[in-house]
Amino acid sequence: MIDTENHTKVIRILSEKLRAYYIFPDVAEKICECLQMHLDSGDYDDITEGEFLAYALTTHMQEISQDEHLWVKWHLESLPNEETLRLSKTWVEAQQLQAKINNYGFYRVERLAGNIGYVDIRYFHRPSWGGDIAVATMNFLTNMSAIIIDLRKCSGGYQGMISLISSYFLGREPVHLSDIYWRDDDTTNHYWTLPYVPGQTLEDKPLYLLVSKETFSAGEGFAYDMQARKRALIIGEQTDGGAHPGASYRLDEHFEAFIPIGRPTHPITKQNWEGIGIIPDIQTLSEKALTVAHKMALTSTIESLSNSTLEPFMALLAEAQEAYKELERQIEKEAQQSIPKEPG
Repeated sequence: MIDTENHTKVIRILSEKLRAYYIFPDVAEKICECLQMHLDSGDYDDITEGEFLAYALTTHMQEISQDEHLWVKWHLESLPNEETLRLSKTWVEAQQLQAKINNYGFYRVERLAGNIGYVDIRYFHRPSWGGDIAVATMNFLTNMSAIIIDLRKCSGGYQGMISLISSYFLGREPVHLSDIYWRDDDTTNHYWTLPYVPGQTLEDKPLYLLVSKETFSAGEGFAYDMQARKRALIIGEQTDGGAHPGASYRLDEHFEAFIPIGRPTHPITKQNWEGIGIIPDIQTLSEKALTVAHKMALTSTIESLSNSTLEPFMALLAEAQEAYKELERQIEKEAQQSIPKEPG
């Protein structure tokens, strides 16, 4: 149970953090004024559950900022006694354990029919944690004819992992990926591809990225960069547009606030995807995006092998052609099933 004393304390500390760290100081001030107005008006007086106060604060902050990275969360268990939670060993160890259980964001990797590589990435974890998994995944794709990376449920992550994966797709020469200004340190970090990656690069492979309304933050960032460089075709639904990286702060024993403290700038576009999202090159329902991408990848494979006379490549060509026909049959079947039956 929480009371007005808890409300006042949480909002006071939250306002202090916003004024000190939020990437846009002028917006932070407006948010703080809004929260204080709701507090003074008694709008929080009837809230006695932590989850509901966290929801109300999140709603009121996002009404002003339109920033989906900005939120408050209530925890049943006590939070570590550290103002900036990423500095807490206990907090980091818990985050790392969860990342490990989720295979550091790499949920699925396989060879689809026609020698098309497929990877389902749900989160870009720190390369110091999941770098070995990322390298193993990229090396699995070495002999594929084309590659599909599924970001439809990718909720975010770290630029370091994006740099590692991008290094496989952008070649050996250094490529400037992005700059991020951090308000908490008043510094700007410059992110580049790596000069070396274990295994072969994948720069010559056709690349297709799947996105949806769930794709967010670093998931959007990877797609944004590959689209800006015309390195990949983006397929699916327009994303929400959350570009500002942030950090978690302790408000009290049970309340955590995630506050955006960074602003990325892309070297080609000179801007980012905040509030805009990624507009796919080919727009389709997210549940159909994989079928569309697979069909396009097979078309590319068939075209590249059409003049081959070597037996292994002719066998692959036959496999790709059969897979293409099977997809067309599947699409036709789904289309027939979607036609409403006549009454009577």
